[in-house]
Amino acid sequence: MILLLIPFSQAFSAEVTDTPSTLTVILNEENIHVYRDSAGYTVVVGIAENNNSQTAIENVRIQVKFFDEFDPSPLEVVTGNTTLDVIAKNGKSTFSISSKTANPEITDASISLVGFDPSPQKFSGLTVYSTDVFLDTSFRFSGVLQNGGAPSNDTNVYLAFYDGFEPPRILSVSTIELGNVPLNTDVSFELNEEINSRAIGFFLFAESSVFISDWVDIQIPKSQIPDKLITISNVSVEDTNGNNLSELSVGSQVNIKSETQIEFAADKESNETAYTYYVQVKESGKLPYVEYIGSYDGRFIGTGQETQVIDWIPEKPGLYFIETFVWDRNNIPIAEQGPFILIIVN
Repeated sequence: MILLLIPFSQAFSAEVTDTPSTLTVILNEENIHVYRDSAGYTVVVGIAENNNSQTAIENVRIQVKFFDEFDPSPLEVVTGNTTLDVIAKNGKSTFSISSKTANPEITDASISLVGFDPSPQKFSGLTVYSTDVFLDTSFRFSGVLQNGGAPSNDTNVYLAFYDGFEPPRILSVSTIELGNVPLNTDVSFELNEEINSRAIGFFLFAESSVFISDWVDIQIPKSQIPDKLITISNVSVEDTNGNNLSELSVGSQVNIKSETQIEFAADKESNETAYTYYVQVKESGKLPYVEYIGSYDGRFIGTGQETQVIDWIPEKPGLYFIETFVWDRNNIPIAEQGPFILIIVN
């Protein structure tokens, strides 16, 4: 199966594969994100799930092959591990695997689960919670870890940031090292760093040499995220002659069209609002795989209404739904997600 992933500075694609021997553990295609970091390395982040209700696992090995646009032979092959050393039964862990070099030719990644080992279960002897979340030019977060089980070594707290797509994608994972934590101890921790501006929340979790914590879902306060300036409406699919369509044919170009209404300009001095409009096409089903993502850069002058059109050529039959988003040039949502529509491809 193919998952198209757009980090919005450059287009990447990723292919996720499993083998029968690894089906108890899956790499959740919906959460995988591929991007190029500030140093030029290509990074693959996502979530691995242990679907075994009887056994915890460890030493989960994930292989990423990095390709350029033309050569079928990989430029690099990197094997990495999940964030957590042990994934509990019916549990999950993030992973983050980077290319070996800052190679600008990398555009594709093939991701596969190559193995894991059974492990003794780690029990939930750790508790984590937040005490403060603040976002302005940087992200500042403080929290507390409680160790109520036994003395713990190699204790780490993790923050896995996610975006506003539905389902959300993991954008990055940050680590706070706490080291040795005595029994019945509360330890305060802080994080102060730049994060991906598309993040709207994060999963908070922890692991030590003997314990794990539950995952806590923490939203970045909406008061710290810019107001939604724009409304998306009248989403439709048309042929090249402008006729509305409810059914499409494989290989035929169509136009995904919608209208956006802006209430006030983001920059009052210039009276302008620069934006990027995104269309995401997902295949309907229990696991709604992303089939296509397209974008359009525009600029509002003052208030009023604009029309956006993005081309799409369906490549395989099925039932699809189309989602629409508008973000500013800092990749922060400035509109609520638009109404989605269902479309049949024959």
